[in-house]
Amino acid sequence: MEIFDTFKFSVVDVIDVILVAILLYYFYKLVKGTVAINIFVGIVIIYLIFKVTQALQMTLFSSILGGFINVGMFALIVVFQQEIRKFLLMIGSSNIGNRKKFFKQLKFLKTDGLAETDYEAIINACTKMGSTKTGALIVIERNNSLDVFANSGDEMNIAVTQPIIESIFFKNSPLHDGAIIIANNIIKATRVILPVSNEKNIPARFGLRHRAAIGVSERTDAIALVVSEETGLISFVKDGQFIMFENTDELKELIKKDLE
Repeated sequence: MEIFDTFKFSVVDVIDVILVAILLYYFYKLVKGTVAINIFVGIVIIYLIFKVTQALQMTLFSSILGGFINVGMFALIVVFQQEIRKFLLMIGSSNIGNRKKFFKQLKFLKTDGLAETDYEAIINACTKMGSTKTGALIVIERNNSLDVFANSGDEMNIAVTQPIIESIFFKNSPLHDGAIIIANNIIKATRVILPVSNEKNIPARFGLRHRAAIGVSERTDAIALVVSEETGLISFVKDGQFIMFENTDELKELIKKDLE
């Protein structure tokens, strides 16, 4: 009878497990593909070992691991500073205030009315600008709202097309300085000023556009495309890192996957 009582779950227990699973899932999404994922996995392994030693009543070993975990919580705040910032930004994002998009993130139901970003037009524009060595910085909003950055530029409400993007970054255009922000296939702002990354490991050949792309992707889950004014090469930036690709077809698949 005691065995059955041990495995008896209430509705609250089920909700508790589901909430923890959702929390771990979204935190995993934030650190996936970054160096922090290795630290995250290591923490999970140490915590599981700690629980096993507790269950086996290995007092000395479990107390050592317990002390390490308690002290390590302060270190984790420093290690996962960017990831925690992104997570809190996702929770407090004004986009999540939109009920439809909130449910879309949790995948509890399908939502309509959110236009798919025309990533092909964006990449074709980057390729064309690259051929003429026209510098460009394009930031695509995902879950985190970019309104705080968009407010630093000129507000727009223009549907994404290849000619529009090329005309914005045309060298004699008054809008070509700074970045453009795209959300739901709409160019919502131009001449946007973005935070520049202070990362010292960025190669010297990359200029302010690349540092700005890294900076915004460190602080949010946005993705960025940069066209170099010196070389004409296209760079794809996500999670504060340069994502390598062999050709534009592979780049299209990478962006399509991220936007879906």
